Amino acid sequence: MSEECTHNCETCSANCSSREKSESLIAAPHEMSRIGKTIGIVSGKGGVGKSMVTSMLSVLMRRKGYKTSILDADITGPSIPKAFGITQKAGANEFGLLPVSTKTGIDVMSINLLLENETDPVVWRGPVIGGTVKQFWTDVIWDTDYMFIDMPPGTGDVPLTVFQSIPVDGIIIVASPQELVSMIVAKAVKMAKLMNIPILGIVENMSYFECPDCGKKHSIFGESHIDAVAAEHDISSISRLPINPKVAAGADAGLIELFEGDWLDSLSDIIENL
Repeated sequence: MSEECTHNCETCSANCSSREKSESLIAAPHEMSRIGKTIGIVSGKGGVGKSMVTSMLSVLMRRKGYKTSILDADITGPSIPKAFGITQKAGANEFGLLPVSTKTGIDVMSINLLLENETDPVVWRGPVIGGTVKQFWTDVIWDTDYMFIDMPPGTGDVPLTVFQSIPVDGIIIVASPQELVSMIVAKAVKMAKLMNIPILGIVENMSYFECPDCGKKHSIFGESHIDAVAAEHDISSISRLPINPKVAAGADAGLIELFEGDWLDSLSDIIENL
């Protein structure tokens, strides 16, 4: 460092060891929060079952004995409270907002827990939506080992806000069997790489339907391309979720915590070993 240093790096072109790094955009969580690993559940398009995967993974980690939570970042299409049968509103105390706990103890914060009526539309512009998601991180008092963030589809304002503001430990990409899945997954992968976020695995939802009578598997939405897509992007973990009417009915009835199936067990093991 020069003897003439003014300690104002903005006006100095020297590349010395004392040069201050640019300020991080990562937001600090609430001072009373305890947050372990943070996992983002993303998709390149809507309607592929991202919220279902988020719900099921949180249930699996809760069954392993961990404190689990869901930050519902899908502000304009929140479905997490419905899947868990949550009807009460989020509370608050003098220190901050408090998430609502499900029947098995999974903490949830969603915009639907703050609205007067769950069917009220959220007609907000992008910056306001992004700011709300950030407040779910900074203003809510969390106590969790594993937090799952259910993100809206695409690569717009909210996913960018999450990746820049929250220290995400990894993401899981949810896709469907259709031919265009390769393009959709590629967009999510490239955004994750731009933000230096590890990709933990990919889930192909609606992968097949297993006949309850003969046990034969039928590819309702076409043959799977997920193996080739995963290989192209060096994703080693692949999980396949079938079309299962019982699971869908359970989510509609707010009973997702009772689902039975081992489809995501290997992915939950990866999350546990982070």
